[in-house]
Amino acid sequence: MTSPPGGGTIAYVTPDHQTYHPDPVHREEGGTPGIVESIRLLRVARASAVKARSATLVQLSELIITTPQGLRERLSDRKTIRGKAALCRRLRPDLDALDRPAQAAKLALRSLARRIDALDAEIAELDAQLEQLVRTAAPRTTQLLGISTGHAGQLLVTAGQNIERLRHDGAFAALCGASPIPASSGRTTRHRLNYGGDRDANRALHMIAVCRLRYCDRTRAYAQRRTAEGKTKREIIRCLKRYIAREIYAALPRPATLTTPPPAA
Repeated sequence: MTSPPGGGTIAYVTPDHQTYHPDPVHREEGGTPGIVESIRLLRVARASAVKARSATLVQLSELIITTPQGLRERLSDRKTIRGKAALCRRLRPDLDALDRPAQAAKLALRSLARRIDALDAEIAELDAQLEQLVRTAAPRTTQLLGISTGHAGQLLVTAGQNIERLRHDGAFAALCGASPIPASSGRTTRHRLNYGGDRDANRALHMIAVCRLRYCDRTRAYAQRRTAEGKTKREIIRCLKRYIAREIYAALPRPATLTTPPPAA
């Protein structure tokens, strides 16, 4: 495929045809067209914020251990790190006496606690936008049992904007690392876990399977039947992930629902 000058953002794609955005500004944006790319970008920002929040919580916990004893005893009233962070937000350091370790510790703890609050707000804002985008892009997928907007967003990103390139559900399962790998030996016929594919998508399938094992009667009955056949829990979850991948592949939106139709010839 050829690319026009100034970028290659495609407005519409089929196996035999592609149409680029007529607006050069849109072409300059580059990347995957449509709502799936928007979801991917916001998920990258959210993952970064979650990672930063986790690091800040660890820093706060470690800093409390090394603070002066009096301040440490005040913060010991709360048992969880979130509770301690709430106390740290209310600390009042004397900015004119930061040469004293107790006052410097108060300022440092309050700074970390406020950073946690800011990251919480950022994550909540991104979650709200992602929920709206995912429900718009894949309404059928989010209605399936055990599939949150986070799971659906990850699976949308893994499948990509042009899901037509995945010819069947087996290709999607392989992309998610949920396809069975033959591991037979002699008279023993078995399959093992697939350690390839997109591990984030595989993690999403795993969490969906765990949720259904707890709340879905049909899934629990299936697990009991396979256990009676001699399958281990890992093998049962592997089978469940393969079935879930097939169900999700059928529910994922096709390009016609995600892009505008090609212009008339």
